[in-house]
Amino acid sequence: MPVIHSSDAVTHEIHGARFISYVTPRTGSKELCAWRGGVPPGTKAPAHTVNREEVIHLLDGELLITLDGRTERVLAGDTVLVGPGATLGVENLTEGTAVTWVTTSIGLAADLADGTRIVPPWAN
Repeated sequence: MPVIHSSDAVTHEIHGARFISYVTPRTGSKELCAWRGGVPPGTKAPAHTVNREEVIHLLDGELLITLDGRTERVLAGDTVLVGPGATLGVENLTEGTAVTWVTTSIGLAADLADGTRIVPPWAN
């Protein structure tokens, strides 16, 4: 039975957010990736267009999620389905860190408005 212990997780940081990677090819996955995210207060991640479907479940806190130009307040317990080709923005206007659980398929990449492509190591 594959168990990924918290001590095996790898932490990454980008654009002010923290990504703690659990499920990746490095830990034995053949198709999926999963990580816990931490979005500190005042963080506004740049809008990015993803190439894979992504599921974002908010475990704690509150976020403003902008998906293809439509902004929605997301609360703990809510889940956001981001389709491939969608443009996603995430912002935390609260005084506490928002905590997410995210799943996607291996090979996720994100394109920023300036043409920069990010291939996150926690999803590849």
